[in-house]
Amino acid sequence: MDDEYSKFVRRMNPPRVVIDNDTCEDATVIQVDSVNKHGILLDVVQVLAEVNLIITKAYISSDGVWFMDVFNVIDQNGKKIRDRDIINYIQMRLESNASFVPSMRDSVGVMPSEEHTSIELSGTDRPGLLSEMCAVLADLHCNVVNAEIWTHNARAAAVVHVTDDSTGCAIKDLNRLTTIKELLCNVLRGNSELKAAKMTLATPGVTNRDRRLHQLMFADRDYEKVERAELQRIEDKGSRPHVTALDCSQKDYTVVTMRSKDRPKLLFDIICTLTDMQYVVFHGMVNTGRMEAYQEFYIRHVDGLPISSEAERERVVQCLEAAIERRASEGLELQLCTDDRVGLLSDITRIFRENSLCIKRAEISTKGGKAIDTFYVTDVTGNTVDPKIIDSVRRQIGQTILQVRRNSSPPPKAPQGTTMGYLFGNLFKARSFQNFKLIRSYS
Repeated sequence: MDDEYSKFVRRMNPPRVVIDNDTCEDATVIQVDSVNKHGILLDVVQVLAEVNLIITKAYISSDGVWFMDVFNVIDQNGKKIRDRDIINYIQMRLESNASFVPSMRDSVGVMPSEEHTSIELSGTDRPGLLSEMCAVLADLHCNVVNAEIWTHNARAAAVVHVTDDSTGCAIKDLNRLTTIKELLCNVLRGNSELKAAKMTLATPGVTNRDRRLHQLMFADRDYEKVERAELQRIEDKGSRPHVTALDCSQKDYTVVTMRSKDRPKLLFDIICTLTDMQYVVFHGMVNTGRMEAYQEFYIRHVDGLPISSEAERERVVQCLEAAIERRASEGLELQLCTDDRVGLLSDITRIFRENSLCIKRAEISTKGGKAIDTFYVTDVTGNTVDPKIIDSVRRQIGQTILQVRRNSSPPPKAPQGTTMGYLFGNLFKARSFQNFKLIRSYS
């Protein structure tokens, strides 16, 4: 009865979205008001991430039965959102009564859809892994049309869309799907007997691809520290995110603060992880500078209780650090743009492997017969690649086909300590709250 009543309240009070390009000088302001429900913050942030908007500031409040968010957003060129199609899309998605993000799935694997076959995998990372996976798919006459691959803490996860190279459609033969599954699991397993590769049947398209990658890595416990010798190189501690989780006993919250290098989809990655860990953000703020992002959230578990043990606190900190690091653009960014063909990705990743390049992250896409792929690469030790090797790789692939985009930006300075602030009635530090004079006018 309670669930039916909640649905009735939502139907009577549909979400309201206001998109304002006049109030703020350098950003579009998006305000969302809605009846509160678990996961609604992720719903909103995911829609903004889908259209590649950058959130420069945000103010979050969801006490009681009502939810109110205000976001300052810009496009990837640093401009306000003027595209009417994007504005209409945001309003259509956010003002719908339907849930924007379907529920989490527990399984990963292979299952055909009408247009392509969706493959989800996770296993132990190692140099050359993507090359071996692509070689297997090419040998099985599978054409990779879209893919995203993440690596973190010696673990790897991928969501790959493939078609039959003879028909250009999804692969529906169950025997062939079984063969693909067995061979890819063998590649992922490698010589490691500690953790098995994962790949089972699953319904495609149920969950946002980026969220699935977070779920795959989380299920594989990539947030646990790895003590393998090859990972024990000296790192600039300033490049690591700084996460704290402290008690706010007078308000019965846990206060989570994060400082890290700013990047696209950072807020989505954090909210995605908190939501899948069954935490609710009641209040919060986001503030970004030229290089650094500061985020502060007041959270409770879905059962209404704050974090109650040191072990739980440590796990939340580790998981949020992992969520921030998974998508970090580690290494040299290379972009490939050329006519698509069967086996292209296999050939490109083989050349990378033969030149001792390690792919830390990759985004693979095809559009209009063109392959547009982005790779983030290091050497096998995780350090910067010798420019002579990059020159050699570009000569083999084609100077105009493979372009060097950029190296990772210098890390921000390490935080000089944690400042505890307060959001309502002494909740956020004063200097941060001053940045929200604009937003406060909406509340």
